[in-house]
Amino acid sequence: MTGKIGRVTGMIGPDTLGEVMLAFQGGTNAFMACPYDGTSYYPVGERVLVMYFEPPQTVYVEAMPEFLKHDE
Repeated sequence: MTGKIGRVTGMIGPDTLGEVMLAFQGGTNAFMACPYDGTSYYPVGERVLVMYFEPPQTVYVEAMPEFLKHDE
């Protein structure tokens, strides 16, 4: 899961369990999501990068790096 790009479908923020849609096993699944740094906010619709996966269904995300944003 680390390194995958997802789209926020439920706002992510400190002390807020958000949601990200990610390509997974030939489909698209919803994963619970938290900010990797513990302080950032990510609004619905923003693309984010998965930094860490915590089984069974939680990912820690951060903002898309500039060099990947050209794909948006």
